[in-house]
Amino acid sequence: MKKPDKLKIISLLLLLAITILSGCVTTPESKKESDAVFYPPPPAPPRLQFLRSFTTSQDITGALSGFDSFLTGNESQGYHLVKPYGVGLRNGKLYVCDSQASVEIFDLKNKKFYRMEGAKGLGKVVEPLNIAYDDQDNKFVSDPVRGEVLMFDAGDFYIKSFGLPGRWKPVDSAPCEGLLYVVDSLGREIKVFDIKTAEKIKSFGQGGGKQANDNLGLPTGIAIGSDKLLYISDSGRFQVVVYDRDGHQRRAIGRPGANLGHFARPRGIAIDRQNRVYIVDAAFENVQVFRDDGQLLFFFGGSGDRPGNLFLPADVAVDYDNIEYFRQYADPNFDIEHLVIVSSQFGKRLINVYGFGRQKGRTYPSEKEMEEKIKEKFKKWARDSEKEKEQK
Repeated sequence: MKKPDKLKIISLLLLLAITILSGCVTTPESKKESDAVFYPPPPAPPRLQFLRSFTTSQDITGALSGFDSFLTGNESQGYHLVKPYGVGLRNGKLYVCDSQASVEIFDLKNKKFYRMEGAKGLGKVVEPLNIAYDDQDNKFVSDPVRGEVLMFDAGDFYIKSFGLPGRWKPVDSAPCEGLLYVVDSLGREIKVFDIKTAEKIKSFGQGGGKQANDNLGLPTGIAIGSDKLLYISDSGRFQVVVYDRDGHQRRAIGRPGANLGHFARPRGIAIDRQNRVYIVDAAFENVQVFRDDGQLLFFFGGSGDRPGNLFLPADVAVDYDNIEYFRQYADPNFDIEHLVIVSSQFGKRLINVYGFGRQKGRTYPSEKEMEEKIKEKFKKWARDSEKEKEQK
């Protein structure tokens, strides 16, 4: 009897291994994570669509197939975000301040995931909380545990830092025309630095008014509108407080409560080109969208584990320059005007991306008409509340 050819046996075994392992291939995320989810919900004309989310490195790289793992010896299932907070989108890169780790990058253009290059050595972050950008693509990462705001250049390399460790608690920042406005939650004020010299120029938010409500309570986030005013989310006052750049309080948005337009735990804040104000509320687990005069337009998110829901949300960012990376996830009849990115600290979907826009062929109410509808909803809520009290 002829002995089996060793080369043939090895070939057959390898072919069998490939066949078995190829059955374990994990495919990347499908084009759409779910059926279209819109806000406000039907039958109202939609203004926002949930597009997709990012939670692990495999959400951008795709998972290794069983055969790839067999060949490379890499059995890692990828990096899972620990407790994300601040988010930002710049030049095809989604930056995530993973507060218990480092600044992580989802490279949308190159389908890669990696840690921010400069966030080590002299630029090592301890608890990165929020990230902001200037016109030169410099990044400013607020680290309350390190006690500094760290500046990184367009290539993500560390340049310098702002503030003295141990003397304050920087939690967010916003650059504007050569100045850096930083939220100090320890001093409950805004500190202003010269970006070129890193020297502190002034501070405001405490002791500047005749009444208690002229001061900041517990500031948590900051954004600068097209009107060059500072919009500061304040968890102590349960409002968004608006200052000019000289430190004079102009007005406030919202008030304490549990109804539309109220706040319980306001956190991250962002402003679009029409000066609409987006404010995260960690208690309500939603994002409320206001006109800059304080009129509520609509809200989105909400508690739950369905696509589009939020779980202890922390930050929100608005982006106009990277729509191309997400257009494939949009409903064909929905035109995206800009992106809205919201972080959740827990849950199945940690970084949610939404598209703000309009549905083709739909008639949209004016902001004045939306205002009237919201007032009617509030009146109905008040009437229902009174009836419940009477029944009790």
